[in-house]
Amino acid sequence: MSYAIVRNDKLTRADVNGSYIHNDRRSKGHTNKNIDPTRTHLNFYFKKNKLTYLKEFDKLRKERDLKGSIRSNSIIMCEMMFTSDQEFFDKIGEKETRRYFEECYKFVCNYKKLGEENILSAVVHLDEDTPHMHLVFVPVIHTKDKEGKEIEKICARDFWKGRDSYRQLQNAFYEHVKSKGFELERGLPVEETGAKHEKIEDLKKLTNYENTKKILKNIKLELPEVPDINDIKLIKLNKEKVENEIIKPKDALIKELHEENKILHQELSKQVVLVETAEKYQKERNKILADNEKLHNKVKNLDCEFNSQKRKLEKEYQEKERTLKSNLSEIVNDYEKENKHLKRLVDTFKKTIKIFIKWICKKFDIAEDYALVRDFEKETRISLDAEKQIQKEDREKECDYER
Repeated sequence: MSYAIVRNDKLTRADVNGSYIHNDRRSKGHTNKNIDPTRTHLNFYFKKNKLTYLKEFDKLRKERDLKGSIRSNSIIMCEMMFTSDQEFFDKIGEKETRRYFEECYKFVCNYKKLGEENILSAVVHLDEDTPHMHLVFVPVIHTKDKEGKEIEKICARDFWKGRDSYRQLQNAFYEHVKSKGFELERGLPVEETGAKHEKIEDLKKLTNYENTKKILKNIKLELPEVPDINDIKLIKLNKEKVENEIIKPKDALIKELHEENKILHQELSKQVVLVETAEKYQKERNKILADNEKLHNKVKNLDCEFNSQKRKLEKEYQEKERTLKSNLSEIVNDYEKENKHLKRLVDTFKKTIKIFIKWICKKFDIAEDYALVRDFEKETRISLDAEKQIQKEDREKECDYER
């Protein structure tokens, strides 16, 4: 089972620049041989600092009016490192790896009410042996001054108050990532285990790997020949004395050295196997990363092609929309012209009817024209007012429909 690993370092002003150079990859010639510059572009930030860590700290302190007595050797920042083993990251894949570090970032934002505003930088390194995140923050605590006024104060001692502060950190972090669905065991603080994680390059140095390989090739675990007592003619002492005082002690010493050499040979063999196995897995890991990079580029190309097709379809849609609007506008204009013409015809017809009625009354000596209209509408049951006539016909149709 893999472990949920979090470590914390306290930084003074003298320590900060080194972390900044390493985390932001500001050095052209890396002393850390585990950094692969060809993969540095894969690194990503959850929060990127615009300035150096020191300038960001001074700016934050001034803008937020953070209290606290800061001396030259005071701890002004903390740097947390989050990771697990390579097996865990290989198992969960790229997408879940990003979510894992995102949850690590959220965890720190909420831990002891720190707040995202007090985080200076959070960068994930994918260009080293195992993915990990460096998160640098200012240890700000929320407290009160002597007058009882609420203040924010820089104080690493109070932020990490208590002998078990790191144990609390481990417990809280483990519970957080576990609640987010990551199958990990609780990691142990470095001060409890005393464990030191060696990189492959450091392991080679510690085991003197190259020389060890040569030694193993040339080493001979053979006992030197014990001289035959009968061949010692120049010694005037008797045979028994020579055997007891010279030959047997020397023989015992040789056997003892032989046993020690056997143990040494076994240990050296283990070291060679360990490093060769690590190199084998490193090559396999590099191949997987290269394949992932190809897949990433393929997905990127497909995404570009999709966006291109999307823009093309949007352009065609806009052109068709403009054409339809133009055609619709022409049809509306035609109807408006036709309606204006019909309205003019109706108005002209109404005027003609009125003139015709007056002419009839005068022609046939009818005293009042409204009487003529009244009689016409009564006898024919037709209204000369077109709107009234239409309403009447509609009512009659409704009645017929209901019947």
